[in-house]
Amino acid sequence: MKFTRGLKDGLPIALGYLSVAFAYAVQAVNTGFPFWFPILVSATNFTGTGQFVGTNLIAAGANLVMLAATLLVINIRYTLMSFALAQKLEDGFPLWKRAIVAFGVTDENFAVAVRQPYKLTFPYLLGLMSCSFCGWLGGTALGAGMSELLELLLTGGAHVYYEMLMSALGIALYAMFVAIVLPPSREDLHILLLVLLSVAASCVFYFVPALADLPAGLNIILCSVACTAVIAALFPRREEETRGQAGGEE
Repeated sequence: MKFTRGLKDGLPIALGYLSVAFAYAVQAVNTGFPFWFPILVSATNFTGTGQFVGTNLIAAGANLVMLAATLLVINIRYTLMSFALAQKLEDGFPLWKRAIVAFGVTDENFAVAVRQPYKLTFPYLLGLMSCSFCGWLGGTALGAGMSELLELLLTGGAHVYYEMLMSALGIALYAMFVAIVLPPSREDLHILLLVLLSVAASCVFYFVPALADLPAGLNIILCSVACTAVIAALFPRREEETRGQAGGEE
């Protein structure tokens, strides 16, 4: 699979990231950070939830131990995603290429990459992840540059509309992820069952008080492992089938 194919698949993700990164940058600047701070964070990190939480912790004066521990729990789900993607990589994938790809593993990039019926090549993953990363970094830069202007335009009684605007921008990412998951769910009953089971498990973790108090990142890990284990046990896939689907290459 080629670099241009990755760029094409990454474009919808980049457009979704624009609005969320925009909201992140505006929130960071309004918290008191200089305009370059959110841009620097987005240039060296690629994790929406981690950046929101990390920036808030820094603003609250949290120490490095608390900051590192919190972000580890939030982002540890990327370990599971990386394990899954590693099974689909083409042969002869050196360590330096894996390191580059590891930086670009996000929920949306993983969802698109893991659906590919072919072995994942470095050019394809580089196109997919660089396109989405540009959307994230570009949205951050745009939000940081326009934050002060928005604050001046939406002051006083209009401040409530400013808060509504920031909330609305955050919905775009969830809508995009739903759009990624729905098509394969309609084509494969097993994926649909996994989605429904995951929704049910998420509701349990949200409404049961003892489970709701767990860190958000840990909730995701527990739901992911439990739900995928159940589906894998009920509907095991033969190794020959997996190889057959991944055997071709563009």
